[in-house]
Parts: sequence; structure tokens; C-alpha cells
Amino acid sequence: MGETNIMKKELIEAWRTNNRINLLLIERISNDGMKSTLSVRGGRGVAGELAHMHNNRVSQVEKRAKDLAVGLSKFPTGAVPTKTELTKAFKASAAAVEALLVGVLEGAPKRRGFRKGIFTTLAYFIAHEAHHRGRILLTLKVSRQTLDKETQGAIWGWDQM
Repeated sequence: MGETNIMKKELIEAWRTNNRINLLLIERISNDGMKSTLSVRGGRGVAGELAHMHNNRVSQVEKRAKDLAVGLSKFPTGAVPTKTELTKAFKASAAAVEALLVGVLEGAPKRRGFRKGIFTTLAYFIAHEAHHRGRILLTLKVSRQTLDKETQGAIWGWDQM
């Protein structure tokens, strides 16, 4: 297997692992947990943070590979989507981001990553989502909706995910 194919495989696996963690969280957060918020002025709660993560993916794909965003929709501001809606949205937007990443790596036309390269592009997506996962975990903890120990550990078990 050539170096480029190995890099492509590892790039895709890193992105898919990140998304599996998001899907695990959506699955394991209770319905009450999804409604949890630390905002006293109407800011995002847990479901809103997840909606924002999906919306950011869609915005970035629209900006960097417009054709890959066709058929994707964003949640309206203030929406509190269900776990089913979030799961469906995350699967669709993850596929679009994956196609973007592969296209950038392969030099496909009309595929634009960050100027600093493909790994900076991947790092942006994962860092953004990890930031919001941290906010979600804090909100759940403070709201006494803490995830079980197995799920908490799985978030960091990238080799097992």
C-alpha cells in the first residue's frame, strides 16, 4: 500500500472515530440530559450544542465544497432536535466532511481545505467538536445528568472506537 493510500486510510479513520464518539454521546445521553443547559439567558443546552456541531460541519462544507452540501440542512437557531434527528444529521454531515477531506487530499477540483493543509483541516473539525463535547460533558455534570463510567471512558478510547 502506497504512502498516500495509508495517509488517506488514516485520515478517514481519524474522522470516523471522532464521529463515532459523537454518535455514542447522542445515544447515551438521556432525554433529560439532552434538555440540560447551564445558560440562564436562553443559550444553547446539550441538544443545541450538538445541533451547532452539525451546523458548523454543513457551513464548512458549503464554504469548501458546495456540491457536497447539497441535501444537507441545518437546524434552525434555538432548535432542540431529538436524538433521532441528531443521529441522522450527524451521519449525513460526517459523510460530507469525509468526502471533503478525501477530495482535498486527492487534489480534486472544487475541494478546498485550510491553507495550512489537510491535517490542519482535519484538526479544525476535530478540535471544534471536542471543544463542544467538553461543554456538553460539563453541562451534564453540573446538571446531575453525568454519563456512566463506560461512556466517559469510551470517549478517550480511540483505539477501541
